[in-house]
Amino acid sequence: QVQLVESGGGLVQAGDSLRLSCTASRRTFSSAGMGWFRQAPGKEREFVGSISPNGGGTYYDDAVKGRFTISRDNYKNTVYLQMNRLKPEDTAVYYCAASSRGWVGRLSATYDYWGQGTQVTVSS
Repeated sequence: QVQLVESGGGLVQAGDSLRLSCTASRRTFSSAGMGWFRQAPGKEREFVGSISPNGGGTYYDDAVKGRFTISRDNYKNTVYLQMNRLKPEDTAVYYCAASSRGWVGRLSATYDYWGQGTQVTVSS
Protein backbone atom coordinates (compact mmCIF):
# COMPACT_ATOMS: atom_id res chain seq x y z
CA GLN A 1 0.00 0.00 0.00
CA VAL A 2 3.05 2.26 0.33
CA GLN A 3 5.36 2.91 -2.56
CA LEU A 4 8.78 4.42 -1.91
CA VAL A 5 10.87 6.15 -4.56
CA GLU A 6 14.46 7.23 -4.00
CA SER A 7 16.20 10.00 -5.89
CA GLY A 8 19.30 12.15 -5.73
CA GLY A 9 22.01 9.61 -6.43
CA GLY A 10 24.87 10.31 -8.74
CA LEU A 11 28.60 10.36 -9.33
CA VAL A 12 30.71 12.49 -7.01
CA GLN A 13 34.30 12.76 -5.87
CA ALA A 14 35.63 11.80 -2.48
CA GLY A 15 34.95 14.53 0.04
CA ASP A 16 31.84 15.77 -1.74
CA SER A 17 28.31 15.83 -0.39
CA LEU A 18 25.10 14.39 -1.72
CA ARG A 19 21.50 14.46 -0.56
CA LEU A 20 19.16 11.57 -1.21
CA SER A 21 15.39 11.79 -1.03
CA CYS A 22 12.77 9.12 -0.54
CA THR A 23 9.13 9.96 -1.15
CA ALA A 24 6.18 7.81 -0.12
CA SER A 25 3.03 7.56 -2.19
CA ARG A 26 0.59 7.25 0.70
CA ARG A 27 -0.52 9.41 3.60
CA THR A 28 0.44 6.74 6.13
CA PHE A 29 4.02 7.96 5.98
CA SER A 30 3.82 10.00 9.19
CA SER A 31 3.29 6.90 11.34
CA ALA A 32 6.15 4.92 9.82
CA GLY A 33 9.67 4.62 11.03
CA MET A 34 12.07 5.04 8.13
CA GLY A 35 15.42 3.49 7.44
CA TRP A 36 18.22 3.81 4.93
CA PHE A 37 20.21 0.84 3.72
CA ARG A 38 22.88 0.38 1.10
CA GLN A 39 24.29 -2.46 -0.92
CA ALA A 40 27.64 -2.42 -2.67
CA PRO A 41 28.53 -4.84 -5.47
CA GLY A 42 29.39 -8.24 -4.06
CA LYS A 43 28.34 -7.28 -0.54
CA GLU A 44 25.25 -7.85 1.53
CA ARG A 45 22.81 -5.08 2.22
CA GLU A 46 23.88 -3.06 5.24
CA PHE A 47 22.12 -0.68 7.55
CA VAL A 48 22.88 3.02 7.29
CA GLY A 49 20.49 4.68 9.71
CA SER A 50 16.90 5.12 10.80
CA ILE A 51 14.57 7.83 12.01
CA SER A 52 11.50 7.77 14.21
CA PRO A 53 8.03 8.62 12.84
CA ASN A 54 8.11 12.17 14.20
CA GLY A 55 11.75 12.71 13.32
CA GLY A 56 12.82 13.15 16.93
CA GLY A 57 15.03 10.11 17.11
CA THR A 58 17.80 8.91 14.82
CA TYR A 59 20.16 5.98 14.88
CA TYR A 60 23.22 5.47 12.67
CA ASP A 61 25.66 2.78 11.86
CA ASP A 62 29.16 3.56 13.07
CA ALA A 63 30.46 3.63 9.50
CA VAL A 64 28.46 6.76 8.71
CA LYS A 65 27.97 8.36 12.12
CA GLY A 66 29.13 11.96 12.04
CA ARG A 67 29.01 12.15 8.25
CA PHE A 68 25.44 11.23 7.37
CA THR A 69 22.24 12.77 8.67
CA ILE A 70 18.69 11.50 8.31
CA SER A 71 15.76 13.89 8.42
CA ARG A 72 12.15 13.84 7.33
CA ASP A 73 9.32 16.10 6.29
CA ASN A 74 6.04 14.37 6.98
CA TYR A 75 4.03 17.02 5.16
CA LYS A 76 5.91 16.11 1.99
CA ASN A 77 5.95 12.38 2.76
CA THR A 78 9.70 12.51 2.31
CA VAL A 79 12.75 11.30 4.19
CA TYR A 80 16.26 12.54 3.40
CA LEU A 81 19.76 11.24 3.72
CA GLN A 82 22.37 13.98 3.76
CA MET A 83 25.78 12.50 3.04
CA ASN A 84 28.88 14.56 3.73
CA ARG A 85 32.59 13.84 3.30
CA LEU A 86 31.82 10.93 1.05
CA LYS A 87 34.36 8.16 0.67
CA PRO A 88 34.84 5.63 -2.13
CA GLU A 89 33.66 2.92 0.25
CA ASP A 90 30.29 4.68 0.39
CA THR A 91 29.67 3.62 -3.20
CA ALA A 92 26.50 1.53 -3.26
CA VAL A 93 22.87 1.43 -4.21
CA TYR A 94 20.99 3.21 -1.45
CA TYR A 95 17.52 2.06 -0.42
CA CYS A 96 14.94 3.60 1.82
CA ALA A 97 12.52 1.46 3.80
CA ALA A 98 9.41 2.01 5.91
CA SER A 99 8.33 0.18 9.03
CA SER A 100 4.78 0.02 10.35
CA ARG A 101 6.24 -0.80 13.78
CA GLY A 102 7.44 2.73 14.29
CA TRP A 103 11.06 3.49 15.09
CA VAL A 104 13.14 0.41 14.42
CA GLY A 105 16.80 -0.27 13.88
CA ARG A 106 19.11 -2.23 11.65
CA LEU A 107 17.15 -5.43 11.03
CA SER A 108 15.77 -5.65 7.51
CA ALA A 109 12.94 -7.90 8.65
CA THR A 110 11.41 -5.08 10.68
CA TYR A 111 10.75 -3.01 7.55
CA ASP A 112 7.62 -3.56 5.47
CA TYR A 113 8.21 -1.49 2.33
CA TRP A 114 11.26 -0.86 0.22
CA GLY A 115 12.20 1.51 -2.55
CA GLN A 116 13.94 0.55 -5.78
CA GLY A 117 17.20 2.20 -4.83
CA THR A 118 19.38 4.97 -6.18
CA GLN A 119 23.02 4.61 -7.19
CA VAL A 120 25.71 6.58 -5.39
CA THR A 121 29.20 6.38 -6.81
CA VAL A 122 32.15 8.07 -5.11
CA SER A 123 35.37 8.31 -7.07
CA SER A 124 38.79 8.79 -5.54
